Amino acid sequence: MTSEQVLTLAVRRYVIAGDRPFQDVMDAIYTGISRPDIEGLFRQLAASTSYEQFSALVSQAQGRAGLMRFLELELDNALALDPRAADKHRLVRLIAGNPVTMGQLTRTLPDAGSYAPVTILIQELPGGGTRIAYDSVVSAIEGYGDPESLKVAEHLDDEVLTLLRSAV
Repeated sequence: MTSEQVLTLAVRRYVIAGDRPFQDVMDAIYTGISRPDIEGLFRQLAASTSYEQFSALVSQAQGRAGLMRFLELELDNALALDPRAADKHRLVRLIAGNPVTMGQLTRTLPDAGSYAPVTILIQELPGGGTRIAYDSVVSAIEGYGDPESLKVAEHLDDEVLTLLRSAV
């Protein structure tokens, strides 16, 4: 038997812009998000024999904001080569998370796994300055009404937004 549902979710996007140069903002973001050897870390996590060991490995690898970089996508590479792109600016999609937090989010609400790790979009503005966009995890899952996951998502959103606000 097959079933299909279509859910409409309203997501709150936080957009934070400032005059700081793009590279300064990226450096500030990375003061709170660590950049471990993610493949090596994931091998260690997979080899963990207890939740305590797993959690300790994550704790050692995470940054000040409780996150680590999983992937950094430089979306501006295509813009740099596109002759129709008038504004050739830096545009980076940063995917960051924490395996323990992801487990806490999905423990009672598996659909929350669609929103963790989080995505942070960092854009160099024409003429200078930087713009950051972040979609709130709370807003993406609040329609499910799961209080345990919402509490974890609130903490995650607070950590991310505090970091981003200080970076710009």
